[in-house]
Amino acid sequence: MDLKELIAIPNVASRLKPPPKTDKRLGPIKNAWCEFQQVVGRNLHNCLALGFQLDELVRSGFLKDYLQEPQGALTTAALAGDQGHEVPIHGEIKSIVGGFSGGGFIASQHKKYVRGVMTVEAQRSDQTPEPDLVFTKTDLQDVVPHDNDPVVISVVTMGRKVHCILVDQGSSADVMFWSTFNKLHLSPDQLRPYDDCLYGFARNQIEVQGHVELRTTFTDGTTSRTTNIRYLVVNAPSAYNILLGRPTLNRVGAVASSRHMKMKLPSLEGVVITLKSDQKEGKRCYENKLKTKRGVCAVTTQPPRE
Repeated sequence: MDLKELIAIPNVASRLKPPPKTDKRLGPIKNAWCEFQQVVGRNLHNCLALGFQLDELVRSGFLKDYLQEPQGALTTAALAGDQGHEVPIHGEIKSIVGGFSGGGFIASQHKKYVRGVMTVEAQRSDQTPEPDLVFTKTDLQDVVPHDNDPVVISVVTMGRKVHCILVDQGSSADVMFWSTFNKLHLSPDQLRPYDDCLYGFARNQIEVQGHVELRTTFTDGTTSRTTNIRYLVVNAPSAYNILLGRPTLNRVGAVASSRHMKMKLPSLEGVVITLKSDQKEGKRCYENKLKTKRGVCAVTTQPPRE
């Protein structure tokens, strides 16, 4: 069953919500047509909005009757993007105080992504050990009492430890800000086009420079997990270096607890990785966010409703 047939099934179509129509061409292919979003410039397999919604339906089990049965082990190519080792650290990037910063988010969905949603993810769920991610009183022992501290962690990418990363389940994208992009010594030539729009909570459209895929390591000092993350690079003010949104959190199986000030995720060997939130750094980022005019702390691919 191809994608067009799948979304034409009444039971499936009723669960899908196309974004608001637009006259803007949303892709580089002049004669391409997206049946789901009713726009020119790209085809159905490159539709970001459809890819995210199908991903959610797969994870909820709604599409289980339409999934292909897993056949054999994961291919080397499928495993290559997610490994359990950590890259060497050559430097550190601290928090940003106001200004613009550069980063990235997940780009247009490719045929590989959509097929991965319907096949590889089903295989991964059966073959990867899934430890219980549990928060207990022990996790509270090193937490400074707070009312509203955000979960802020550090990751390693491009050989540098990047601090002040907001774990943001309200963001439908993984975003890296422009100054972070520059501090990682990345070249604008490495950016790939991104044709959709992003919006902040204030309904303001956010300028997207493009997207870049970087190998990113989560580590608690004992256990590590490295995976490829496609960041949307945006030119907007933010007190954070990166917004870690739902795409990556869901894909690696991460769970964050603001009460326990930690994020936990499974390693590929089935060991729980516990990342502690830096409360001091988090408070400083949060205070800077309040001072930053129209600062970005969450994004969506659709404009917020009135």
